[in-house]
Amino acid sequence: MSVERWVFGYGSLMWRPGFAYVERQSATLHGRRRAFCIYSVHHRGTYERPGLVLGLAPGGAVRGAAYRVAEDDWDEVYAYLREREQPTETYVESSAHVRLADGRRVETLVFLSDTRHPQWAGALSLERQAELIAGATGLSGKNVDYLRDLVEHLRAEGVHDVIMARLLALVEADRRDPH
Repeated sequence: MSVERWVFGYGSLMWRPGFAYVERQSATLHGRRRAFCIYSVHHRGTYERPGLVLGLAPGGAVRGAAYRVAEDDWDEVYAYLREREQPTETYVESSAHVRLADGRRVETLVFLSDTRHPQWAGALSLERQAELIAGATGLSGKNVDYLRDLVEHLRAEGVHDVIMARLLALVEADRRDPH
């Protein structure tokens, strides 16, 4: 009897997983919420001009995507995820149960925000988040593009995240402001 291996994504893993999987479903994780709560000094910012990336902050619930990975592919997928998600070790690798769209409850690999890490930004105001996101660029591109991709992909999945949509509106207004 083989063990099912699942991965939970709540940000770019939802639309750009980058690994082989045999099943994908919408899934909800309770006890955590999607938040721009990690300073990015690698993918979407630099040490001189940090940006923000998503993390799973304590509290609430988050809808994302769960991927079932074939046992034969697991070692390769796991190594890829460690490299992708942990360039500065800002996440804590964990397991969590999620509820799939079809009603099943499965255990997943999930990367939780490390609230003790120096890059933990915590609960910044939306205005401060917008400031940081508006002007940051890292190895993976502009921080605002990451936020825009998130909002667009969430909408395509039928998720209307009011906070993320409001944050994008603030960033776009800030970028249009001539001063």
